[in-house]
Amino acid sequence: MTDDTRGTLDEALERLHASGPERHGWLSNHAPMAVEALVRHGQGRTVHRWLDHYRDKLEEMPRSYAAITERNWREALGDPRRLADWPAHFARELADRPWQDVLAVWWPRLLPGIAGGATHPVIRVGHAVRTLLDEPGTTTAPRTAELAHALGYWAARHAPLPPLRQRPGPASGSAADALAAVEPIADQSGGIRERLARLTAVPTWPPTAPQPDQPSTSPPGRTTDPDGSGNPADQPEEARRRLTELVRAATHRYATHGHGEPIMLVHAATAPNAVLRALPALPRELWAPSLDAAWAASAAVTAVYAPREPLPADRLPPVDGDGVTPEEVFARAAAHGDEHAIKLTDTALDVARGTDPTALAAALHACAMIDPVL
Repeated sequence: MTDDTRGTLDEALERLHASGPERHGWLSNHAPMAVEALVRHGQGRTVHRWLDHYRDKLEEMPRSYAAITERNWREALGDPRRLADWPAHFARELADRPWQDVLAVWWPRLLPGIAGGATHPVIRVGHAVRTLLDEPGTTTAPRTAELAHALGYWAARHAPLPPLRQRPGPASGSAADALAAVEPIADQSGGIRERLARLTAVPTWPPTAPQPDQPSTSPPGRTTDPDGSGNPADQPEEARRRLTELVRAATHRYATHGHGEPIMLVHAATAPNAVLRALPALPRELWAPSLDAAWAASAAVTAVYAPREPLPADRLPPVDGDGVTPEEVFARAAAHGDEHAIKLTDTALDVARGTDPTALAAALHACAMIDPVL
């Protein structure tokens, strides 16, 4: 954390945990994610004012439907009637075991449903894990409770993607070229659930050598030798490197293609970044399947929302030479106030360690395209 407001985050989370994960039956509660980003980037003093403005978007936690148990959890997975039951289940789990152990058990169970809830649940988990990793060996009750809420939301909205064919990926093997090779679906109308149901294929990434349009028997992206080096891609460090590359590529692509749907295309970058944030807390054997799922989610969001043509370069916000620092870019997002602009900027600053003008341009572009709320 960069602000001396450690208690502010815990206060905000306690304030939020009486609220449900959604409103109007589908729209996600972004407040836990946004306040974590605000505190992390030195804007803790603005958190409670931001929450005061956001409170009209909060609804009470739904009533319990039926308790989750070891015997019925599989049938309860993906059942939105259990939006209150799943967080209660994880609260019990986290009371009995270290949070890393609970995460290690449930991450592979939940990972196939990464696209559920328009990827918001996994993003919320990524923010929660980041707070718990801040001080290894010590936790606070509100931060542990936030992980229970985040995992519970993911379990209730768990929704696997439809079976997807693998198409040949780019010869370069780069994540940027792979995202560029994703074909937008023909009918980009309706909500994300309707759009994802129309998705039939994505490019293979990292590269393998499948036959064109051959049905996939594993999640899109699984590879055995990504660069011809002889090093299998299930090696954890290779998976982390590729995942870092994907987050950077998706953030950069938002700068040129975010105009297709400025709010929803944020998630093509923030969903894989949530997975990246969780890796240090996960067993290393889960890193490669996490890469697969992150690619599938990012490619799917790109396919169902991205425009076919990039924004002309002369319409991008300037960054080089105008003296804007990453801290100033985030301050602009905080002043803007929209939760999606805040979250995209949070990811852009992860990418822009040191200097990365394109990542900062993507953040500024989000603030320019999304209507401010403060």
